[in-house]
Amino acid sequence: MFVSEGVSMLELKMQGMVIHPTLIWDETSAILIDTGMPGQLDDIKEAMEEAGVPFDHLKAVILTHQDFDHIGSLYEVVSQFSDIKVYAHELDKPYIEGDIPLLKVRKEMEDIINNSPKAKITDTLEDKEVLPYFGGIEVIFTPGHTPGHISLYLKKSKILVMGDASVSENGIMKGPVERVTPDKETALKSLAKFKEYDIEKVISYHGGLCEENVKEQLDGLASLSSK
Repeated sequence: MFVSEGVSMLELKMQGMVIHPTLIWDETSAILIDTGMPGQLDDIKEAMEEAGVPFDHLKAVILTHQDFDHIGSLYEVVSQFSDIKVYAHELDKPYIEGDIPLLKVRKEMEDIINNSPKAKITDTLEDKEVLPYFGGIEVIFTPGHTPGHISLYLKKSKILVMGDASVSENGIMKGPVERVTPDKETALKSLAKFKEYDIEKVISYHGGLCEENVKEQLDGLASLSSK
């Protein structure tokens, strides 16, 4: 789905649901935010083609956090390139690289995830760091859902890529899902950080695009930390 100039929200099927990696691109290069479930390389390629972006334009992958539905096809993606950057927060890096077991793996997925090939993080990210791509991508450290969860603010388009900091339903932001958020208190405090930014649209990995009453919705999320 085309969201803004140079920003496409991909749609990948996951166990009867849809997840939404984000693609940022121009005529010569692209960055993928999150990589779906294991085995979704072909789905990613197809979704990029539908967005009009050749797969071989991919220059970097940014991971919002360690959960298997975000890093599942990372190895498959990076193995297609001789030189591609992979970004993540330092606190989630050892989980993504396989040095520590993932925090949240359902029993039926345990063998697939823990025995799947791992990919190295080439660059770690810090809060407020701005990556010099496509008008600037600012890192917002939003822990709680995982220790190293990040969200990303696309400065040029004023789009917030929220990862799993909040889910949404029919354009309505719902906040973090408690059963998969080990540190709910920290996760709620993280939501208040979004008030600092001039945000016009939000992409939630689970739920997709939110573009109506965005400021009011983000203010509502921020207020959850005080309840």
